[in-house]
Amino acid sequence: MEIIVLGTGCAKCKTTYDRVAKVIADTKSTATLKKEEDILEIVKYNIMSLPAVVVDGQVKIKGYVPTEDEIKQVIN
Repeated sequence: MEIIVLGTGCAKCKTTYDRVAKVIADTKSTATLKKEEDILEIVKYNIMSLPAVVVDGQVKIKGYVPTEDEIKQVIN
């Protein structure tokens, strides 16, 4: 599983990345986590609000900082 956190480096984007990383560690997931800050790459996902969480190429969360429980739901 590949998880990408899309964001421009804002505080909400960093918080989202940190929460996703924590959930991956806590659940002992084998998922890979990447951060995408390049706006030219972000626009390819056709979203208008950040941060966003992409799981295996599909946007699962966008426009807000998700809770750890929400992250667990989308990666399980």
